[in-house]
Amino acid sequence: MKKEGGTAVNPKLKKILSAAFIVLSLSLVFIIAFSNPELGDAWKALQQMSWRWIGCLFLCWGVYVGFESLGTLIYLRRQGYTLSFWRSLGATLIGFYYSNITPGASGGQPMQVYTLRKAGVSVGYGTVAISVRFICNQFMVCLISLVLFLVNRDFVYAQLGDAIWFVRIGWLINFAAVPLVLLAAFRRLLIQRIAQGLIGFLARIHLIRDPETTVAMVSEMLDTYHTAMKELMRSAGRILVQMLCSALSMLGLLGTTVFVYIAFGQTGTPLHRVLTLSALLFISASYTPLPGASGAQEGGFLVYFRGIFQNGTIGLALLIWRFFTYYLFLLIGALTLLLAKIPSRRANHQKGREDNKQDDNEQDEKNKDGKGDEGNR
Repeated sequence: MKKEGGTAVNPKLKKILSAAFIVLSLSLVFIIAFSNPELGDAWKALQQMSWRWIGCLFLCWGVYVGFESLGTLIYLRRQGYTLSFWRSLGATLIGFYYSNITPGASGGQPMQVYTLRKAGVSVGYGTVAISVRFICNQFMVCLISLVLFLVNRDFVYAQLGDAIWFVRIGWLINFAAVPLVLLAAFRRLLIQRIAQGLIGFLARIHLIRDPETTVAMVSEMLDTYHTAMKELMRSAGRILVQMLCSALSMLGLLGTTVFVYIAFGQTGTPLHRVLTLSALLFISASYTPLPGASGAQEGGFLVYFRGIFQNGTIGLALLIWRFFTYYLFLLIGALTLLLAKIPSRRANHQKGREDNKQDDNEQDEKNKDGKGDEGNR
């Protein structure tokens, strides 16, 4: 499909490529899970797994999603938006879905803002809400992983060896995102000039048809974003609430590995050390520019937890862990997206019926007028 000055990627091709990548990622996990020579011992451990620990894994997933949604809801409620928890939850799940199917999680936050806008939240405040959650999450995961690392420093160096460099790079990249987002909030004129330059460039290559309107829209959004962030920074209590939501949310996600470890009946490594490796793996792999950080997550799990999951269980442990930290988000997110489209489809269908009815009425009126003209003649 051609456009002026460039070529647009076919949306169907995007979906096909995303689906193919997910299938490839899942196939890789299955190959790893079922290719170890001690698979018999792993199956035995799997069959002895207690369902209560599986329930705890679902609880970890719910804690992560729930507190992320709650943080967004609390912020928007303080701004006067009468948003329900379920609308906030839906926006969060749709955001997670797009984060996991786009490179570098680039599609998640824009889709959350778009979903919130459909719920009546302005783009400016929706952007601030998502940015606040992003900053708090980045800060808390860096803080949690750093504290756990310092407490278990000797164990981490012995377990990871040279792989500790991936952790250091991860800390640098994850924490660097915080000042960049804050820069956009407090250096308003600088970001405005950068945005105008970018819009001007895109207009010259015919990717933007109306640069003046686009600049006006971006300026309005930046004004709202700048004002809302300055207001938030003046309230220490509101920041602490957001940090608390992020801490509980991230602990829910990182705790998944701990309950996988318990569910397989593994012993020998204290649980706080398993949690430490889980946090360091997240820091190390989250910046990988692939959908769901695929490849880095699976490979990192095998490297970081070698010797921790014993008796050949690491492959199946990887499969279960990846399901609760990636594939479950895809399944629930896709379902949420489908449910969110039902009202708009019903509205379009109803509008189509009304338009057809109106057309029929107009045609009947024309027919009556035509017969009346014939009678007059």
